[in-house]
Amino acid sequence: MDLLQISGIILAIAFIIYSTAKNLNILVAAPIASLIVILTNGMNISTALLGSEASYLTGLTGFILKFFAVFLLGAILAKYTDKSGAAESIANQILKLTGTEKPYSVLVALLLITALLTYGGVSLYVVIFVLIPLAKPLFKKLNIAWNMVAIPIELGLGTFTMTMLPGTPSIQNVVPTAYLGTTLTAAPVLGIIGSVVALLFGLWYMKYAMDKSLAKNETFADYYTGNDVEITEEARPSFARSITPIAVLIIINLVGSFYKVENIVLISLAVAIILSAILFNKEIDSQKQVINEGANSGIIPMLLTGSAVAFGVIITLAPGFSFISDFILNMSSNPLISLSFASALFGGITASATGSLGIVMEAFGQTYIDMGLDPQVIHRVAAIASSTLAVMPHSGGIISFLALAGLNHKNSFKNIFIAVTGANVLALIAVVIVATLFY
Repeated sequence: MDLLQISGIILAIAFIIYSTAKNLNILVAAPIASLIVILTNGMNISTALLGSEASYLTGLTGFILKFFAVFLLGAILAKYTDKSGAAESIANQILKLTGTEKPYSVLVALLLITALLTYGGVSLYVVIFVLIPLAKPLFKKLNIAWNMVAIPIELGLGTFTMTMLPGTPSIQNVVPTAYLGTTLTAAPVLGIIGSVVALLFGLWYMKYAMDKSLAKNETFADYYTGNDVEITEEARPSFARSITPIAVLIIINLVGSFYKVENIVLISLAVAIILSAILFNKEIDSQKQVINEGANSGIIPMLLTGSAVAFGVIITLAPGFSFISDFILNMSSNPLISLSFASALFGGITASATGSLGIVMEAFGQTYIDMGLDPQVIHRVAAIASSTLAVMPHSGGIISFLALAGLNHKNSFKNIFIAVTGANVLALIAVVIVATLFY
């Protein structure tokens, strides 16, 4: 094995991690990193980048072709939920149920709100935009250290509703279906077990971190220096109207997956959008504007993720990748362990669970099926593993959250990493053990 080929792949990976951590757009970083791999592995530049068979371009366009509709419809639904005030209506109702008089109850409420909205198909950006201004007055009133807000929101965004709960419409749960022929409820028992483990750890860590913060006498002002944001009392749909599209989407996904209806996530998203347009008509000034803004907001995330996948395609095409592939596939007699390692590794490299799944399913999906693994188990294990290291400093989601919350890596990343990675790793261990024993 040529040392230069392997070194080139490692150098390209290091470059893409460093450059994106320094805020270089992955749309730029991914082609440059791909070029490093191409040059050090003696590949034809034109064919590798622009070829019509297997290339950077076909990796990017192939991902877009597979998941364009999911990104588009998901973004439009998220925009309806945001612009109508439905997300805030749901959030306020949950806060009434949990109470707002104790610091820990506020954190639990934020976790539940985030989980419900993401399980209902609302994008992480909408959730953040809704919850940050909602949380500020509560944190100030109770004098809770502002950096604590990162824990419940990131737990709700990046753990059980993203890769574990059966029927979740997250793109991370959709990607494996395109490669394995599975459904959104693949390996439901494993998904539920993982969800319980992740949630229990998350609840425990929130309590631990909060108690530690209170013991150090940390205050709201210690971590928040921006202007106060008031929650305006604008007209919002009732809780019943607000929750209906989300509830219908979840039901359709669960029932449709049980009966193995093809493209059920597209059907559920479309129905939820139509219901939102009807139920939120009074709160929406312009239906056309909401649809246009939603469609536009879905393009960039799709291109960013597609670029990460395209970079992964170049890696898998490189002659030096055979060494990496052999190492992954032969690292353990239990194929679920090597599958977990591969998914976690590429999740860390791309700082994207979706990017990892696109790469791993393309490169190893059929291989693990040929080993005799149940496609449903592959789906669930790979999805959970892909998120274990995706919460990296160069993650676009992390960077966006910190910017919107007025926080930074120094005062918040440690809590985010421990909470999200801890929950996902423990869930993965539990799922792999159960799958090994009973599947």
